[in-house]
Order: sequence, then structure tokens, then C-alpha cells
Amino acid sequence: MSADRERTPEEWREILARGLTRPEEARTGSRRERRAARAEHRRDSKRQTKAWIEEERRRDQVNPVGAILAVVLILGLGLGARWLWPSGGGHQAAGPAPAASAAPSLSHDDQPPTATTTAPDTPEPTHDRTNPDTVAQEAIRLYLTRDTVKDQDHKASVERAAPYLTPALTANMEGHSDPGFTKLVSQGAAAAKVTTVTTAPADSTLPPDTPLRVWRKVTATITVTGYDTTTQTTVLSAEVTLTDDNQWRVSALLGL
Repeated sequence: MSADRERTPEEWREILARGLTRPEEARTGSRRERRAARAEHRRDSKRQTKAWIEEERRRDQVNPVGAILAVVLILGLGLGARWLWPSGGGHQAAGPAPAASAAPSLSHDDQPPTATTTAPDTPEPTHDRTNPDTVAQEAIRLYLTRDTVKDQDHKASVERAAPYLTPALTANMEGHSDPGFTKLVSQGAAAAKVTTVTTAPADSTLPPDTPLRVWRKVTATITVTGYDTTTQTTVLSAEVTLTDDNQWRVSALLGL
């Protein structure tokens, strides 16, 4: 660039001012539109500056001072744009990061259902009533096994033997006292437990067996625990009847 064409400081300031002046689109419109306008303005300023420098180079030989001024001009445009619009987002300062919102508490109705465990039903005890001898043995074992403290009276042992008794015999035994239970209490015995029980054909004085009714001689060995531990033997005659549900049950007892 020749000496007579060197620009004055005022001219250089005018050139810088043109590059830093924001267009109307960068000051109005939405935020996105303003950002796009500012970016386009910066690109356009760089293109114009580059074109002007190339034009000046073609017209005049560039001296060292002119080259330095051109570099300063380009850097000034870039720094000025960053100062005016930091991060391309205008003068708006970055606010504090939003606080993390607390997790919403669950109301009582929104609580996840809790797993509940249900205790399994206690299976009903099975009672073999297909054989009259077995029925007679189980009925006597349950009835003559007693705990005078827990049972209080003979009705508790009647209830334990009831699955092997007819309803009529159960009601009859509960409605009458049992001399055997009263004797245990008077002797101070705490418990009586049947250790063995056997059956045999009944005496000839009793009716003979039929398909619907049989008589059995039942012998029970009992261990009695009280002031002393003793062993007793009880012999009974049991009538076992085939009921309407095709099950054998004790319908009568002789010898109590």
C-alpha cells in the first residue's frame, strides 16, 4: 500500500465499527432468530474483510505495516464479537443450575403392594374307617388316653375319639359321667396313656358278626402317671357298625 493511500486512524475505526455493529435482525426477533442473525453477521463481516484485504493487495503492494494492521483488524473483529455476544448467546448471564427436584413422595394409595404370606391350612387328619378292628382300636386308644389337668373332665377324650364313634354314641357318652376318669382324679393321677391296644372276636354271648355289624373284644394296656406310675389293663366289648356312608364306626361300648 502506498504512503499517500495509507488510511487515517479515524478511517480504521470506521471500518472496525462497521464490523462490530449488529444488524437489526440481531436485536429483534426470538432468541433463536437473534443468534442466527448474529452468526450470519459475523460470517458476513469476515467475508467482507477478507474481500477488502484481497482487493487492497491487488491494488497496492502490501507493506509490513499494512499487513500487521490487516491482521489486527481481523483479530479485533473476532474479539469484539465475542465480547459483545459471549458464547453466541447475547448479554444474558448464565444463571445457577436448577436444583434437582426431590423425588415425589408416594401417597398411601400409591404405595406398592406388599407381599403377604398366608399360612397353609392345616390338613384335616385322616381317619381309616375301612376296617372294623382298626376303628375299634383307635376309638378305645383315644378315649382312654387322658390328661386330668388339661382335660378337666372325660368329655375332652370323647371329642378326640368322636371320628370313630357314631353321633348317637358320642352324645350318649358326653351326657353321662365316666367312673374311670373320676377314679384317676381321686388317685391323684395326672395322666393315663394307652400303650398297646388289641382286638379279638367277641364272646359267644354277644351277637354273631354280620356284613353290617360286628362285635370285638378290645384289650388296652394303660400307663397311669401320678403319685406312682402304674400299669392297668382294661377290657371292653365294642359294637362296630357300617354306617350309611359305608364307613365303620363304634356304635356301642360295654364294660366302661
